[in-house]
Amino acid sequence: MCSFLLAHRVYSFNDHLMNTKNIQFRLGLGSLFFAAFLSFYLVPSWVTAPANVPRIVLSPIFWPLVLAGALALIGLGLLLSSRQLPNSVYVAEDSDFHRPSAIRRVVTLAVLMIGIVVVLPPLGLVLTTMLVILALGSLVKTQHPKPYLYAPCLYHWFFTLSLHM
Repeated sequence: MCSFLLAHRVYSFNDHLMNTKNIQFRLGLGSLFFAAFLSFYLVPSWVTAPANVPRIVLSPIFWPLVLAGALALIGLGLLLSSRQLPNSVYVAEDSDFHRPSAIRRVVTLAVLMIGIVVVLPPLGLVLTTMLVILALGSLVKTQHPKPYLYAPCLYHWFFTLSLHM
């Protein structure tokens, strides 16, 4: 009788952990905590910012804080959207990872990362990043491909025209 109660308790505990609503809530809460840790401890303690930086976007402290802000917004979005989800149980067998196309995409992503390391020194950061955005756009296969076509142009414009690099 005791083993039945223990097994039943573990099963209901796992259902609670694998609930999609709870997973999304915990991810949102974790990203909010990490964004706060990044903003209030890591960046002020470990990133030095010289006083003579002409533009704020060139400051070494700016982009980690932008990343922390984006992470906080994503965490807040996860928290708010988790309130609207039903209490359904997440089933891992429905995952796309076991499909051959998913494995092919993971291998392609690994090759792309190695390619970035090889191509970055001769081509430079701007051109390499433009090519990576195009490659990721073709790898993801979204229903809206236009942002992946416009993003390299905006990236080039940001670095060449606004920063005069």
